[in-house]
This record gives sequence, C-alpha cells and structure tokens, in this order.
Amino acid sequence: MFNKLVAIEPVSLIEEAEKSLYKYANEVIFYNDIPENDEEIIRRIGDADGVLVSYTTSINKNVIESCNNIKYIGMCCSLYSEESASVDIATAREKGITVLGIRDYGDEGILEYVVSELIRLLHGFGGDSWKDMPIELTDLKVGVIGLGTSGKLVANGLNYFGSDLYYFSRTRKLECESQGIKYLPLNELLETVDVVCTCLNKNVVLLGDEEFKSLGNHKILFNTGLSPSYEVEALKKWLDNGDNHYFCDTEMALGDRDGSLISHKNVHCMKQSVGRTKQAFDRLSKKVIENIETFLNNEDNL
Repeated sequence: MFNKLVAIEPVSLIEEAEKSLYKYANEVIFYNDIPENDEEIIRRIGDADGVLVSYTTSINKNVIESCNNIKYIGMCCSLYSEESASVDIATAREKGITVLGIRDYGDEGILEYVVSELIRLLHGFGGDSWKDMPIELTDLKVGVIGLGTSGKLVANGLNYFGSDLYYFSRTRKLECESQGIKYLPLNELLETVDVVCTCLNKNVVLLGDEEFKSLGNHKILFNTGLSPSYEVEALKKWLDNGDNHYFCDTEMALGDRDGSLISHKNVHCMKQSVGRTKQAFDRLSKKVIENIETFLNNEDNL
C-alpha cells in the first residue's frame, strides 16, 4: 500500500477509478491543473511514494532526484518506448523506481476521426472539396505509415470500405498483407498513394523535404500521433507550394510553434484529442488501476 499517492495533473480517470485509489493508499491527492515547471512538480510530489502523471507533464531527472520517496510512477497515457516517454525511465530505473504505462485505449476514436474527416473532404461536406465531383472511399489509394494498433485499425477500417491500402512499417506485417494491405518502401508508398496516414509513436519523425517531394501535389496527409511525424518546415513548404490538405487532432500533433500553420487554409486541426471518449477513459482507467495492483502485488511478494 502507498503512504501517499499524488496525481500531479489531470489524469483522466473515471470517478469510480478515482474512488478506488483510496484502497491502495493512506492518502490520495489530485491536482486539476498542469504544473508550470519542475519546481511545482517537485512541490506537488513532496514526500509521496506513488505518482500518477499524464502525457502533458514531464517527470525528468531533476524531478526524480529531488523526490527521494518515489517508488512508483504510473503513466496514465501511452508508453511505447523509453525514448518517447514523458518520464525519464532510465533515471527512474537507476533509483529503483518502477514506471508503468498503458497502451491501446483511444485508438478506436482515431479510426472514426480519419474516416469521418476523409469522407467530409471527399464529398465536399462543409465547404472544402478535394475534387470537382464527390468521390467515395472505394478504390481510394491510401498509405498507412506505422502499423501498430492505431495504424492497423485505420488500415483495416479503410480496407473494409474498399480503399486500395498500402503500408510502410519497420517490420513486415504478414497478417495484414494476407488481407490485401500491400507493403511498399516509404518513398515508393508516398509516390503511389493519394492519402497518407502517419500513425507513429511520439517524437518519431519520418517525413522531410525528400519525402514530401515524393508525395507530390494534390494529396491528403493525416497525422494521428501525439507529435509531428514530419519536419515542420518541410510540411509548410508542401502546403504553401501545392494544393494539399493536412489533418490532425491537436496543436501538439501539429507542432505549430510560431502559429503560422494553424491558420493555413488547408490545415484542418480539431484542437481536441480524438482519443478522449467515454469508452477510452473507461479503458484507460481500468489499465491504470491494473498497473497499480500489479506493482503493489509485486511489492508484497518481495
């Protein structure tokens, strides 16, 4: 059992899950805003031995070394790799701190977002129209870059609608290829398709000037990740020098540091996470609680 468990920022747990935390700690503290700096993070953690954090706040080496009582950090967000995590996992490991994150809780919303926005543009619903006449998803050439959980959902969903699907991934996905989703090297994929969906881990950048040149003009790009999948200046050139459309859900995914992209006529940014649904919060909460139970059970068995 924890002595003190602190959620240092909003962590999107449902009410039932928040109440259940009191079973695992003598004291539970929730903060409903995002800390501004390391000093505030350190103050909030204080002498807590358990910490909950989402993706909007980083727990870095300075924070970990300043909070000596921490024994568990629960990431209430996706943990795909140490390199992309919002927690310095390497330092935590050196200090004997367990870090557990979750995966695969908001991906269904990503598929719905891509399909709905793509249909709007192809049919001209709401004003913008990709071609002179409305077209269907049928036979539309679509490339999915990154075939993890969300990438597979997008590829399989559009495959169901009859689109012509291609993918690029670090490893071949033979089970997807057996369903008619064809593998191509990255630049060849970009040259072949009309629509690209990048479904990559946070901080993974694959598209630069060369890749946008291969993609060419009169194309559509979706980024479903938490951060830009491209070099921002390369995206600006591609948008400014052609008739292309770009879609993402949040400004974090857009990477618009100077504000020049958000107002671009062919940038469609929702300004809200498409993975933040009731069902996603249910899945997230269940997995966060399961991680806490796993950690405490392991502690009891030591």
